[in-house]
Amino acid sequence: MKNTLFLLILLTLFSGCVFQPPITIDEKIEVYEETEQAPQYTDASAKDLLVDEEVEKLLSLAYAQMGTPYVYGGSDFTGFDCSGFVNYVYKYGIGKNLPRTSRAQSDYTHQLERHELVPGDIVFFDTSKKGRINHCGIYMGNGKFIHASSGKAYCVTTSNLDRGFYKNRFKWGGRVVR
Repeated sequence: MKNTLFLLILLTLFSGCVFQPPITIDEKIEVYEETEQAPQYTDASAKDLLVDEEVEKLLSLAYAQMGTPYVYGGSDFTGFDCSGFVNYVYKYGIGKNLPRTSRAQSDYTHQLERHELVPGDIVFFDTSKKGRINHCGIYMGNGKFIHASSGKAYCVTTSNLDRGFYKNRFKWGGRVVR
């Protein structure tokens, strides 16, 4: 009886990552669809945008990590924390070395408003509501981002900026200058 209960608890804990259905090609295509209202860019910010090929590499590598477990301090495919995930994707996706922590990454990037985000930008959050950056992910488009979550999913997953937990915790976006 105790073994059965223990097994059920373990299955419940890991069901968010282990039993997540694979991403269909239609879901991947949805990420690349243009938003209803395209962001307006100044000449200065337009020159800093990643080219489509770089965005494709970033998002493809990020998607390949879906379901990888959350590990505090983790920075490789065996387990990630949020900034380790962003660092890994940028380093191995397009050869950009970023600082290790989400706060340092936010200082390293060009700060953006929500409406200025494009796929490949980094999104930053204050999940503790204490006035400091403590979480990050990579913006995919259409209000969605991919990140290593220490919450319910406890793995690399996607979330929505416009609803749920992250809606009121978004602070700003960041663009890595080419």
